[in-house]
Amino acid sequence: MLDSSPSSNTSSPGLDYYAKPGVMTDPQAHAYLFDDLPSSVAPLCKVIQGLMVHIFWAERYGTRLTAKRSSEVNIRPVARKLRRIVELDSRPLILPRPLEKKLVGNCRDFTVMLAAMLQHQGIPARARCGFGTYFRPGRYEDHWVCEYWDAAETRWKFVDAQLDEFQQNVLHTRFDPLDVPRTDFITGGSAWRICRARQADPKKFGIFRMRGMWFIRGDFIRDVAALNKMELLPWDGWGLIEKDYRRLTAAELTFLDEVAELTAGDVPEFATVRELYETDARLHVTPKITTYLRSGARKIDLARELAP
Repeated sequence: MLDSSPSSNTSSPGLDYYAKPGVMTDPQAHAYLFDDLPSSVAPLCKVIQGLMVHIFWAERYGTRLTAKRSSEVNIRPVARKLRRIVELDSRPLILPRPLEKKLVGNCRDFTVMLAAMLQHQGIPARARCGFGTYFRPGRYEDHWVCEYWDAAETRWKFVDAQLDEFQQNVLHTRFDPLDVPRTDFITGGSAWRICRARQADPKKFGIFRMRGMWFIRGDFIRDVAALNKMELLPWDGWGLIEKDYRRLTAAELTFLDEVAELTAGDVPEFATVRELYETDARLHVTPKITTYLRSGARKIDLARELAP
């Protein structure tokens, strides 16, 4: 297994920043739905698992999704997710929904929902985009997890809110989803770094038939954006994500190498990462992005997407 573990810290920069919601994790008018939720991670994951079903696992649970229901996976902000959740079932969030009343999402959606719930309680949390080792043997599958600051243990922990008991049994996971080892979830920056150093085969990183350095580049830049509280969909593109990988210049590759060093672990140089994201158009999410759907690519106006 690859180990991307950061050095142990007794504190971490950016805790105040991550204790507050970003534009994607702000529940807005639906904040009241979070007021009576549990205050610890384990029961919050149970709540989320009672509200959502993963689009790729739905049939294993016993339901077939219509195209309309499947399209819920394209909802970006948590506020709109919550609105759809209460449209499907208006009861308090603490009450598990029947399968046909659960919001359809994916790993990114389980992640941002947990981050939103934790931030609502003032707990530092952030989404991380990268690759999980526990879905297919010998493969690093496109995946998202939530990372939160455990004040008692003074360290960041990965939490896979998607992995309920059923999925754990199917996947034969041997770790605690509330503390995913850093050998089992590889951040985008870590994946970029180890593949550029030829310590791993980039063709083993991705999803379905989409694999290789071009795919790693996408997850890596999405992780940088997520570290800056802009958690876009796994099929959204902007900046360097949209440039043909074969046409990246030596300077651009060196730039990405440098950013990977800064973001591969628990981001001890938080201020530097923030400044890079805010000032460099190659990383910063643009007002209009491209979303790549089966029906084809189209431009999205983010301001409209994020409007209440």
